[in-house]
Parts: sequence; structure tokens; C-alpha cells
Amino acid sequence: MAKIELGTIIPRWEWRTFGEEFGVAEDNIKAHECTRSMESSEVYILSKKSGENVKIRDSLMDIKVLRAVENDLEQWFPIMKATFPIGEDEAREVFEAAGVDYDPKGATEWSYEDFISKMVDTNTDLKAVGVFKKRYGYKIEGATVELADLTIDGQEIRTTAVEDADPELVLSIVAKLGLSGYENISYIKAMRRMVGFEV
Repeated sequence: MAKIELGTIIPRWEWRTFGEEFGVAEDNIKAHECTRSMESSEVYILSKKSGENVKIRDSLMDIKVLRAVENDLEQWFPIMKATFPIGEDEAREVFEAAGVDYDPKGATEWSYEDFISKMVDTNTDLKAVGVFKKRYGYKIEGATVELADLTIDGQEIRTTAVEDADPELVLSIVAKLGLSGYENISYIKAMRRMVGFEV
């Protein structure tokens, strides 16, 4: 088990929405060259008591916290990445981010399977949610723009996002693409809504 050095991080501002389709905005995005496509299977640990971003991807426990909100844009900042098995310090960080009491139940180390079955599934304030993503990335005026097909807890939905370190550029791209009329909502809020943790 080991924490991974996060290195120098340049925080990015994010605008994101979810839906079945994005009309003219999607056509405007696809008019640009797709520079990246990838698939991933992830598990998010959702909490009734917190909106922080806790997920497991590629056998890494990953925590991001919401650092700032500006003009409805959100700035998420990574605070931990750790490989499984994880120890008490990492497990405690997960539960602190989730806003729930930490109870190790006598254990000092957990494999991925044990952590989900013994620490998450037994806690009524937490839910492990499987997410499959097919993501397509674009660079538009220097900003990162994404379209993705998702399966969240068995439900199919789509998302699009604009991200950059410059919040004014993000807002400008959102307007130019024709996305301004869509709800701006984070992954965590959208998923919490889908599983009944948030209305």
C-alpha cells in the first residue's frame, strides 16, 4: 500500500451537464477534431452526508474536494491517491471526505474487495456506484471539452463538460458552444440525485 505523490497541480474550473443529448451544442463540439477517446470502469463512493468526489479507478483510491465555486463553475482539487491495499490513514481520509464516522472494525488494512464489502456496503450513509465511461476529448481554444456516454448504477446517461484553469475561458466556450441553457451540475450531484441521495 502506498500513497502516490500528487506533484504540482494546476487547478481547473469545470462546467458540466448531463442529459440524453445536447442538440446544436453537440454538433458544435463535434465540428472540432476529437483528440482523445478512452473507456474506463470506476466505482464512486457516494455519501448522504457529503458531496466530495471519492472514487476508485485503476485500483487507485482517489479523493477530490471542492475547493471553490465562481460564477457557478467548480474547482475540484485532488488530495489523495493511494494504491490498494489501503491502510488506516487512507481509510480515515475516505471517511472524512464522505462526512461519516470512521470505524475500522478491528482491521488495519483493506483490499479493494474488503473495503467495499466491509466498510462501504455495511454503512447506510454510503453507496458504492459502478460507472462505465466512454469519453471523447476535444481541445477548443485551448480548453478541454468532453463528451461521454455513461452507465451509472445500470442507468444510461450522457455528459458534456468544459474545463480550464481560466474560468473566463470556460464560460466563453460554454456560451459559444450553445450550452448556456443547460443545467450546470457536477458528477457527484448528478449521481447522488440518480441514487436518491439528493433531490
